[in-house]
Amino acid sequence: MNSFPKGLQRWKYILKNTKKYQKSIKYLFLHLYLINFNMESTKIIIIPTYNEKENIAKIINAIFNLEDKFHILIIDDGSPDGTADIVKGLQNAYNESLHIIERKGKLGLGTAYMTGFKWAIEHNYSYIFEMDADFSHDPKDLPRLYHEAEMGADLVIGSRYCNGISVINWPIGRVIMSYCASVYVRKILGINVFDTTSGFKCYKKELLEKIDLDNIRMRGYGFQIEMKYNAYKLGYKIKEVPIIFIDRKEGVSKMSSSIFGEAFWGVLWMKLRRIRPRKTK
Repeated sequence: MNSFPKGLQRWKYILKNTKKYQKSIKYLFLHLYLINFNMESTKIIIIPTYNEKENIAKIINAIFNLEDKFHILIIDDGSPDGTADIVKGLQNAYNESLHIIERKGKLGLGTAYMTGFKWAIEHNYSYIFEMDADFSHDPKDLPRLYHEAEMGADLVIGSRYCNGISVINWPIGRVIMSYCASVYVRKILGINVFDTTSGFKCYKKELLEKIDLDNIRMRGYGFQIEMKYNAYKLGYKIKEVPIIFIDRKEGVSKMSSSIFGEAFWGVLWMKLRRIRPRKTK
C-alpha cells in the first residue's frame, strides 16, 4: 500500500520521473517565497538617517534576513552623502517591504519620528519600532521587543540600564553622563523606567494613536524622554528588555551639547505640563 498522501501522487510522479516540469516547479517555489517575504507585515521599523551611507545597506539587509518579517521606513533628512540613493537602489530587491520618505534638510530626530509614526498609522501597521541605523541597536533584538509587545506591553524599550550597565565602546565619561541623565529623569518625572533616553523601542499603534503627536515639543534626544513620559502619564504598560548597546563603528554621532541642553531643561518643562490624550474625531 502506498503511504504517500493520495492528493500528492501526481507531484510525486512529476518529481521522480521527469525533468519536464522542473523549470515550472522552480518558478512556483520562487513565487511562493516572494509572496511569503512580501506579505503584508504588521510590523514596521522607522530608521531616521543623515549621512549613513556606510551603514544603511548593511542594516537593511540584516533586518530583512531575520526570520520574523518586518517592513522598514527610512526617514532621510537630505543626506549629502547619498544615503537616500542607496535606499532607493535597494527598493527593487525588497519590493513593498522597504519605504523611504525624503525631507529637505536636517529637521531633527523628533520630527523624523513624528513623520514616520503618522505614516505607519496611516498605513495600518500594528507594531511600530524605533531603531538607529548604525548597529548600536542589534537587529537580532527586534523579535524580543516584538514578543513582549505581543505579550501585552504597549511600549517595549530596549534598555541599556535595566540590568546593570550594558554599553560597549563608549568613553567612561559618556556612560556616566547617559546613566546620570536617566536617573535625573526618573527622579524629576517619577517615571519607573531605567533607560529613559533609549531610542530602541516598539510601540503598539493604539498607544501612538492616543498620544497627541502634534503636541510633542522636543526635537532632539529629549523627544525620547517626552514620548515615554506621555505613555506613562496616559497609563499604558511599559516594559524594558535588556540589550547590549554597541557604539557605532562607522559614520559620525549626531549628539551635541545643544541636544543635551534641550533634554535637560525639557524635563523640567514636562514636569509642569499637563498630559492629555489626543482627542479622537
